Amino acid sequence: MSTRLRPMTDADLDYVLGLEVALFGEEAWSRQMLAGELGQQPASRYYLIAEADGAVVGYAGLLAAERQADVLTIAVAAPHWGQGIGSRLLADLLEEAVRRGCTEIFLEVRADNARAQRLYRWWGFDDVGIRPGYYQPSGTDAIVMRRDLDGVLQPGPAAGPGNHAGQAAGGGGGRPESADGPVETDGGEAT
Repeated sequence: MSTRLRPMTDADLDYVLGLEVALFGEEAWSRQMLAGELGQQPASRYYLIAEADGAVVGYAGLLAAERQADVLTIAVAAPHWGQGIGSRLLADLLEEAVRRGCTEIFLEVRADNARAQRLYRWWGFDDVGIRPGYYQPSGTDAIVMRRDLDGVLQPGPAAGPGNHAGQAAGGGGGRPESADGPVETDGGEAT
């Protein structure tokens, strides 16, 4: 199965909302939130879709302002976890942040989402803080992570031998759950 990445458009909202609800339940973004985010493209936002055989199987979003970027969300449909799609989405976000002149990038990830945390560490992110009760309505804490963008934009030695990015995590934009699952990282938007 071939997967391709492309820009997200308003025509994708129904598919993205379906994935949001399936992956994030009560913490899913609303149609209004997603439409608002898309309305800020390309000025300060960058959203993309992962498609496999014509179906939307994942998506990701980035906020870039001045020299700082934030991963807002990464998510991959559960049947496609473990295929490296989340890692490809993250790599594309990192490249876009560099293209926009950003020198650092942040994200929030659920404290109970070890799979996503492994993905981000594999890509060179370090823990820099905790946001207590960040995810609502569950009240789950968020780990804030950061990475410099002045170096190589490839996964690094933090993963160790045999640990490939496509196997590392499971979630995105404030919501990481998997390298290929719901990776929710929220760089400011409620998720």
